Amino acid sequence: MPKPISHDSLRHTADQVYRYMVSDHTGNWGMDIQHWDWVPGVGVIAILSYYENTRNEEVLDYLVKWARTNMPTSEQAIVINAVAPFAIFPALYEYTHDPLFLEESLRVGQWILTEAPRTREGAFEHTVTENVSFPEQVWADTIFMAVLFLARLARVTGDDSYAFEAVRQVELHLELLEDKETCVMFHGWNCIAQDHMSAARWTRANAWIAVGTPMIMQELEGIATLSQEAMKRYRAMMHGLIHFQQANGLWATVMDRPDFYPETSGSAGIACGMLKAIRQGLIDNAYEDSAFRALKAIVQKVLPSGEVTDVSGGTPVMPSIEAYHEIPCHPTLYGQGLVLMLFSELL
Repeated sequence: MPKPISHDSLRHTADQVYRYMVSDHTGNWGMDIQHWDWVPGVGVIAILSYYENTRNEEVLDYLVKWARTNMPTSEQAIVINAVAPFAIFPALYEYTHDPLFLEESLRVGQWILTEAPRTREGAFEHTVTENVSFPEQVWADTIFMAVLFLARLARVTGDDSYAFEAVRQVELHLELLEDKETCVMFHGWNCIAQDHMSAARWTRANAWIAVGTPMIMQELEGIATLSQEAMKRYRAMMHGLIHFQQANGLWATVMDRPDFYPETSGSAGIACGMLKAIRQGLIDNAYEDSAFRALKAIVQKVLPSGEVTDVSGGTPVMPSIEAYHEIPCHPTLYGQGLVLMLFSELL
């Protein structure tokens, strides 16, 4: 299937999305990139992807400046969810040869291996910077927010301990979050209650795993591999996602509730994951049709300013399925970021 947008138009739109991300949004929780947490973390991971697909040195310079400016506050936010910004550090070390980026990566890598809270199954407990705790809860977000960093650190250092932990976490998350009925992933797992809480088949949760898994596997190539069972679960998830894609090319914010609003960030993450997984041979080319249908719809969600619309706000595991439909939409760096990653995959 031909791309539903020309290369020049896609490049222009990607640039608009990027420039909106790096504009001054001081005080806006969703869009302020100048602090240390998972939201700007997703933003800078996406910007790194944009750089690696365009080789625009201005973009790399921005990332280096961002990292040096915001790194001093990182020690105040040493939780699993706030590991996300460190995912760019191994690459920044390779590009700049500044040992500080490697030293900080090793510090955080050791914290993850030796101190990060784990559930009884050994999965990373979902810990956040906000003043709230989720004891023994496993959330899909962690694959992208923390495990990606471990895989990148493994590649740069050649240290098997980081690689094996990354593999273990992907396998645990795929096992614990899998919906046996549809093969897609639930938002979270409560190890104490041994249930999926509200059991939401939340689209953005599936996006974090859909895109995060091939990114992790790319980093671990030649170092470590997922088990056959884990790969079977990932492929089954990707196949399951196809069945919930709507006629408009998007997925509803809770994918098995077509009466809920279509959501841009999760749709972009799933489409990007499909393209990455195809490129790595994890799934076949037949998924390209689904990814391009999503792309066609997502391009229409970008305003001339570069703002990505119809992105649901920060979403914990909600107490009921209906509550997900009540999450308001507003611009966020993770919405911008997942869209930028999708566009970058085709530049």
